[in-house]
Amino acid sequence: MMDTRGIEQMLSELRAMSQVAQNKPVQANEQPAGGVSFAEVLNDALKDVSAAQQEARSMAEDFSAADSSVNLQDVMVNLQKANLSFQQMVQVRNRLVSAYQDIMNMSV
Repeated sequence: MMDTRGIEQMLSELRAMSQVAQNKPVQANEQPAGGVSFAEVLNDALKDVSAAQQEARSMAEDFSAADSSVNLQDVMVNLQKANLSFQQMVQVRNRLVSAYQDIMNMSV
């Protein structure tokens, strides 16, 4: 049997976007039972990226202050992880903007 929760969630999100585009009020509880909203997933991902950047910055500051418990290798690895997660989030944003523009350019 095919799992249709993802499809149903996508359809409800598209309906909500359609209502927003038509200046109609959006119903709050349109997601299927047990579903996770896309906004929540995106918000959690942004928080994770922010936390990774703050941790890397803090570790770099500790290393700069000559904290003996922090070594250069860990600082560099954490800075690269934070950079990669930020670049990944930028790519997600670019894809979302592109998808939004594609949807807005569709003729109905």
